[in-house]
Amino acid sequence: MIVLGIILLVLGFIFNFPILWTIGIVVLVIGLVLLLLGSTGRAVGGRRHYY
Repeated sequence: MIVLGIILLVLGFIFNFPILWTIGIVVLVIGLVLLLLGSTGRAVGGRRHYY
């Protein structure tokens, strides 16, 4: 999710689409939250790791 968020941010910046920029930020933040919760050893959604 983090990689997808970064790709969307870059595409939104290059092609000047504000909706891609917004979606990229949201996906990136969700990916970082899942990474943080998974790294603390807490199971999120029944999974311990998100790849």
